[in-house]
Formats: sequence, C-alpha cells, structure tokens
Amino acid sequence: MSRISVRGFAVASATAVTAVGTVTGVASSSTVQPGSDAEAAAGGTTLLADIPAGQQAQVQTASLTQQADAQAIAADASARKVAEASARKQAAADAVAKYKAAQKAEKEAKEREERKAGQETAGRSATRDASSFPVRSSYTVAQIQAMARQIVGADQFQCFSNIVDHESTWNYQAVNPSSGAYGLVQAYPGVKMASVAADWRTNPATQIKWGLNYMNQRYGSPCQAWSYWQAHHSY
Repeated sequence: MSRISVRGFAVASATAVTAVGTVTGVASSSTVQPGSDAEAAAGGTTLLADIPAGQQAQVQTASLTQQADAQAIAADASARKVAEASARKQAAADAVAKYKAAQKAEKEAKEREERKAGQETAGRSATRDASSFPVRSSYTVAQIQAMARQIVGADQFQCFSNIVDHESTWNYQAVNPSSGAYGLVQAYPGVKMASVAADWRTNPATQIKWGLNYMNQRYGSPCQAWSYWQAHHSY
C-alpha cells in the first residue's frame, strides 16, 4: 500500500463516508481479476483501504470535524441574519413610538396653550362691567347676543352661545318650572347672580357676566364648559 500524501489525505477526508462504503464493497466482493472493470474504476480514487490502518481513524475523524465546522458556520450565519432582522424591526418600532410620543406631546402642549389663552381672554372679557350697557325695559335676542359677544369675547363666544341656546334659547326671563333655575344660563337658584348686580332678573348683561364667571371658575372656560355639557347635557 502506498502512503497518503497531504493532498491525498484531504481528498480522503472529504470522501471518507463514500470511501468507507467503497472499501466495504471491495472487501466483500470476490477476487477481482487483473484488468477487470472494477480495478479500472478504482484506479483514479484514493480509497480508505489505500491509507495505512493507523491513519484511517484520523481520516474519518477529520471528515466528521469538517462537516461539524461547516454546519456551525452555517448556523452562525443564520443566527446573525435573524438577529440583524430583529434589530432592524425593533429599531423601526422604536422610531415609530418616538414619533407618536412626540406628536402627542406637541398636541398636548398646543392644547394647554389654547386653554391658557382662552382663559386669559375670557378673564379679560369678564372685567367689563355689566353696568356699561344701557338699561332697557326689554331686550331682543340680537341685542342680548351683541352684549354677550362683547363680554365673552370672540374665541369663546360660540361655546357660550351653544350653552345658552340649550339652556334658555336666549330668553333672559326663562324659568325652569321644576327647579326654578332662572335666566340665560339657568342659574340655580337665580339669586346667585346677585353677586354681580341686583338687577339680575331683568338685565341680560348681569346674567351673561355671572354665567361667564361661573364657566371660567368651574370649568376653565366656556368651551370647556360646553365640552362638559355635551357629555352630560348639563353643566
């Protein structure tokens, strides 16, 4: 038997399983005649049988080691791809979450500024004294609404108007027959409006100013009072 060269050792390692099967087949066959087809077929292949017996176990071990190494490399590459895909997905999710959080914070800050501005405007509007309007024996809806626009202010007027529409339809002498609530904003009891002026029964301006003060103090502004009204149908 010839000794295996370094190159032959590598070839045998890569084909160890095939070689073992081939050797087994050759060993179990009948005597091969010189010049036969089997001898010719085996002539170009380094068989396990051609390797010294002491080195055959090394060849088989080297082959198994190569297979294990190749599998480990493939597993590592697959694990890296999975980890990279997971990291990209998590980074995208984090970016979306940060964007939404920033939008929410911006919206909340804007709403706080609007509420603050509304309260300041409402507060400035409420400083106008009801006595600055001429006293009449009666008032039309248009006259009462004109008073309200001047006292309440443009940015809060519509909300204030919505409440008055539902509470009294702008009737400054409206009385609730069951509760006794009175006036444009249906103060209960109506005598509460005397804190603004004694003419609360007959002066819409007094009622408007009291109603505005009530909405500002209890809800923050007429628009916040209107939001509450929409949810509860009272305020």
